[in-house]
Parts: sequence; structure tokens; C-alpha cells
Amino acid sequence: MRGYSIEVAEAVWKGDRSRLGVRLGKACIERRIPVTKVAETLGVTRQTIYSWFSGEYDPAKSQREAVEKFLASLD
Repeated sequence: MRGYSIEVAEAVWKGDRSRLGVRLGKACIERRIPVTKVAETLGVTRQTIYSWFSGEYDPAKSQREAVEKFLASLD
């Protein structure tokens, strides 16, 4: 969990795992991938990534494919 606040990690673990952003958050925390790297890779802000991780918002349709590819690259 290093690099992630307790609040962010708790939001991810409590989040709805059916949501793409929550799955992204879980994968990134488990692999210790910094939010900055995820945001840069996906072309969005860190705040957007945090909103996805918490399940507050879902990636837009135009961003879903990039998020899914990013997740697939982690396997």
C-alpha cells in the first residue's frame, strides 16, 4: 500500500468491484503503481484516477478501452 493514503486504500477495498475504476485501483495498489504514472499513461488527472479508484465516477466510454488495456498489461 506504500504511496497510497489509508483513505484511498480503504475506498478501493470497500468499493464495488464490478466498477472498472475500482478494479483499476485494486490492481494499482497491489502492484504499487503510482497514481501519477496511471494518470500520465491514461491521459487524465490524478484527481480523475482517485475518483475512479473510489468508484465515485466511472471512466467515460472513450476512456474505458484504454483502462482495460492498461489492466490487461498488468497481468
